[in-house]
Amino acid sequence: MTSVLVIDDEHALREEIIDILQFEGYTVIGAENGRRGIEAALQHQPDIILCDIMMPEFDGYRVLLELKVNQSTAMTPFIFMTARADRQDIRKGMSLGADDYITKPFTHSEMLSAVHTRLEKQERLKQEAETAVNSLRQRLVSSLPHEMRTPLVGILGFAELMAMDADNLTPDQIRSMTSGIISGGERLHHTIENYLLFARLEGLVADPVKGISHEPGTSTPGTLAQFIAHDMASRHEREGDLRLGSLVNAPVTIGETTLRKITEELVDNAFKFSKPGSAVEICGQVQNGHYRLSVQDHGRGMTPEQSRHIAAFNQFDRKQYEQQGCGLGLAITQRLLELFNSKLEIQSVPNAGTLVTAVIKRS
Repeated sequence: MTSVLVIDDEHALREEIIDILQFEGYTVIGAENGRRGIEAALQHQPDIILCDIMMPEFDGYRVLLELKVNQSTAMTPFIFMTARADRQDIRKGMSLGADDYITKPFTHSEMLSAVHTRLEKQERLKQEAETAVNSLRQRLVSSLPHEMRTPLVGILGFAELMAMDADNLTPDQIRSMTSGIISGGERLHHTIENYLLFARLEGLVADPVKGISHEPGTSTPGTLAQFIAHDMASRHEREGDLRLGSLVNAPVTIGETTLRKITEELVDNAFKFSKPGSAVEICGQVQNGHYRLSVQDHGRGMTPEQSRHIAAFNQFDRKQYEQQGCGLGLAITQRLLELFNSKLEIQSVPNAGTLVTAVIKRS
């Protein structure tokens, strides 16, 4: 049964609200002040909270703040009910995370409508979250085992050949097999590191209070991008395809370690999803108060629908194209940028190429 917590220091009004909600079939808990309201919320974990603002002990704003920083109540719908109805009060409540605001005196139907609306919205959000988790689980099961097993099979195969025929192998054969083992190990290591990073980032999105990093911003994003671009071109054996545009330096809020990861994933994707002989162009410029790091390839591109559905463990047309990876690169990049109040822009044309831009907040 749906439970409601009513926090109000006016005894008569509180009891009236409780009676109305109980008549509608809700389980209702009452609290006579802010302190008791916080205790009741943490103890009973209600499905929705109705709270007055002007109260002894803790006011409604304090109640809201205390509950929003607690993981068990952070997502509980919260409705303020108060006689204070000027815009400044409403803006303050909403900025702190309130879901709705009903003004005293209110009718029974107004209160019930507000409760019904917020509970329906919460149920929709819950269903959407469950759908997203199920989708992620299916993509994880279909792509991650393959991406981990493939390089591991190569590593074990080369190692077994070297162990069985060590006395007969030429130096060139040993170098070739060792190179295969290193390549497979690097691929496997990259997959594992990306998976662990993605899991950490998802945890930070669910609990942003933890923050991500105390690393200071960097003032040399252009220099960093140039170094990484050359390194990635070398790894893909495509140094001749690299085109460096203007790569200016300017202070940004993202630190060097995080920016390195973002740049590596963008450049790696550009080489991975374009053919040898086609150019990969990189530039970094300051525009409209942001630093824009852009990577352009001339590969197979994406449809508008695919661009809107960038997600972890989601690779488009994998059956049609043989490719490494499990779709974590852009998903990680997107999450990292969001955590620093920045964003990822994607412009892509099928069979023509993709332009990906990290729009980074300046410091």
